[in-house]
Amino acid sequence: MVRSSLTLEAAKTLVHAFVSSRLHYCNSLLYGIGDGLLTKLQTVQNVATRVVTGTRKFDHITPVLRQLHWLSVRQRITFKLAMITFKCLHGLAPSYLADVCIPVLSVVGRWQLRSANSGALIVRRTRTTIGQRDFAVAGPATWNSSPVDLRTSSLSRDTSANKTQNPFIWLRAFLRFSLIGRYTN
Repeated sequence: MVRSSLTLEAAKTLVHAFVSSRLHYCNSLLYGIGDGLLTKLQTVQNVATRVVTGTRKFDHITPVLRQLHWLSVRQRITFKLAMITFKCLHGLAPSYLADVCIPVLSVVGRWQLRSANSGALIVRRTRTTIGQRDFAVAGPATWNSSPVDLRTSSLSRDTSANKTQNPFIWLRAFLRFSLIGRYTN
């Protein structure tokens, strides 16, 4: 009833204020949660999307999410981990996080491996499922699963550029890859 009296921009603002902010708050901690819980969070986002756009209940939601330039909950979690890892590699994150992001190239005995030139990070071994959710494991694993072009391009290595602008350039490239499925300039 209230939705009919709101413009699209006003509805987007309200959804961002009350729903999206809660979904995305500390969502990198949700890495590795079960599919049941992730489905519940995705349902909340889908309903919020339908409220904003007026999409009917049985219409496909993925094109609507793309139209709004919103990532799914799973993609958002992956993006958040990759972005934190990016910041760690460029000195924009706290040292306790940056210390666990170790490039293969910087480890003695591994600098000759092919993965050293691909921008890969060392992923610590763990024996438990809970251990796989730790940033020391999940961050580098997520970074290593991103496209090699994105990890090794000047976007992710350019330290001479303004450090506050560089993450946003990388973000744009990551989103293009996530939404379109391939890396484009």
